[in-house]
Order: sequence, then structure tokens, then C-alpha cells
Amino acid sequence: MIEPIGVEKKSIVTSLGRMVYYTPTKKPWQESETENKEALPTMVFFHGFGGGSSAYEWSKVYPAFASDYRILAPDLIGWGRSEHPEKNYCPEDYIKTIIEFIEATCVGPVPVVASSLTAAFTIRAAIERPELFQCLILTTPAGLSDFGEDYTKSFFVQLVSTPILDRILYSTGIATAGGIMNFLQTRQFAKPERVYSEIVQAYLESAQQPNAEYAALSFVRGDLCFDLSKYITQLTTPTAIIWGKKSAFTGPEIGKRLAAMNPNAIKIFQEIEDVGLTPQLELPGVTIGLIQKFLKLLKE
Repeated sequence: MIEPIGVEKKSIVTSLGRMVYYTPTKKPWQESETENKEALPTMVFFHGFGGGSSAYEWSKVYPAFASDYRILAPDLIGWGRSEHPEKNYCPEDYIKTIIEFIEATCVGPVPVVASSLTAAFTIRAAIERPELFQCLILTTPAGLSDFGEDYTKSFFVQLVSTPILDRILYSTGIATAGGIMNFLQTRQFAKPERVYSEIVQAYLESAQQPNAEYAALSFVRGDLCFDLSKYITQLTTPTAIIWGKKSAFTGPEIGKRLAAMNPNAIKIFQEIEDVGLTPQLELPGVTIGLIQKFLKLLKE
């Protein structure tokens, strides 16, 4: 995988296997071996899902916080360098391992930044274990079946739900440089010219890990989708939401409806013009600035 300068790879063991995570502990973030990075407050970044997703998704953002926080950016189970169990994944798998990761690596409540469907899982994790979360900053948090929408009815989902054919489609249409480039340019980014070769290479390396198809196909089939509107009112953790106006999967109208259901917890809803599903890759500088702003506001 491709990591920023000065990042160390570590891991913990969850109930579903070993989860790898990345943390800036080397130069230029830590000048000597005696410097105590553990003394800094912790901040966690969780990536979203898609063919080849990994902690790389936040790699243009989290170094900006490495001087003030102990940064942890994991590859979720089934993605990146973490273990890839041969199973059909469900939402509870990720809600549980998000909680287990924070329990194993953090002391006290921490600010958590998360993306897309994983951000929706993080909301459910914060509802289940609110004492672990100081605040949430979420980009495009959606369950992909919100307000009764049925993502699984699309023709493509029916196609990838066909045994044997699903593996062929993954290996020939998803886990290739061309397939990843096409997805990023047409479905994930608002402007195709913002997709450059390093992004494609990082996604491709993750997508071609042994057994990577299990988590990816669970996502594409809709096995991980749920209706976030059924849970959002239970959230008590102070939350800010960032939503790309040109998100191809779920537009900002869904986000506004979700935010309006719980104004006591969801303090901020920020729509960004001319950006898609992952502003952290498409406009990392803007995303950094907004996270810095929201961290201050949510802690007041």
C-alpha cells in the first residue's frame, strides 16, 4: 500500500482477525525515540467502502493532524492489509470491529473521522458505546437504504449476486486498473481529472489482496446496507457532517433529512460544492480545514 512519510504500520487482533493500522510515529512527526507520542490525544480515521478501499483514503488528510494528535488510521477487516476472512459480511461485523479497535487502541473518548457507509456504522457504534466517542466528523454518512430506498434492486446488484459470475465480475471488472479508474471517475469523484495514478494504484493494490473479493462483493451486493434513519435519533455524540453535493450514491438531500432528525447531536451539516463521495481525496485541503474548524466547534 501507499502511506505518507513517517508512518508506522501496527496491528491489533479483533474477533474477525488481525486489523492493521497506520500511525505517524517516525520523522518528521517524532524527532527521537524518547519522544512520547502516547501523551498526545488520539484521533481515529475510518475509511469507507468500494473496490480497493483502505486507509489510503485518508492519507492526504491525517498527516495534517499528526503534530497535535496520536493518529490511528486502520484498514478495516476485509480491506487493505488487514485480514480478509472468507465470509459474507453484514453491518454488525463492522460495528463490532470498530468498537473493538477503539477499545484496543484508545484510552477515554476520542474524536473519530469516518467516511460514507463506514460513517453510518460509526454512528451505530457511537449509539451502542457512546463513552468511546468524544465527537464524530463524518463525510457522506449513509446506510444506502435510508428512508426505505432499496439499493439491491438495481440490475448491477442482481448481476453480482449470481454465484461464480460475481467472482468473475470482481476479478475482470472491479479489481483492475481500468475498472478502478472508471469507478473513481464516474461514481466517486465529481471531476474525473482529479483522479491521478497514485490513487488508482493504491486502490488496485488493496483490491488485489488475497480474498479481497469477499468484503467488496458483500458491499456491492447490498449485504452491508441498512436504513440509518431508523437509528439516527438515538445518537448523542456531538457530530458534524460533510456532504459532497455531487455524491453519486446518495445526494445531500438524504443527508439533510438525516441531520434534521437529530439536531441535538448533529450540530453541523456542511455541503460542499463540486465534490463527490470522498472530499478527503478530491479536495483534501478543504477537508482538512473543515475538520480543524469542526473539532473546535464540537468541543465547545
